[in-house]
Amino acid sequence: MQHFTKRGSGPAQRRRNREGNKQFEHLQATELYCPYCKQAMPVRERLLLVLPEGEKYEYVCARCGTSVGDKIVRGKQQPPLIV
Repeated sequence: MQHFTKRGSGPAQRRRNREGNKQFEHLQATELYCPYCKQAMPVRERLLLVLPEGEKYEYVCARCGTSVGDKIVRGKQQPPLIV
């Protein structure tokens, strides 16, 4: 009699899943749809704000400069500064 185990249910598989998801933590868009150009265009990423929870970046169309999106990159939690 053969015994089959459910694939991906062991602790080793869960560990690989957690490690594999790290590769998607910092995605950077290369092209986004621009409403002005009416097509997907290359974008440039620029730092917009530095916030307590992370840095906010804006994506702008490389052709016309229209803002086409943004993202927040959350850094490591720093302890609050008490003055």
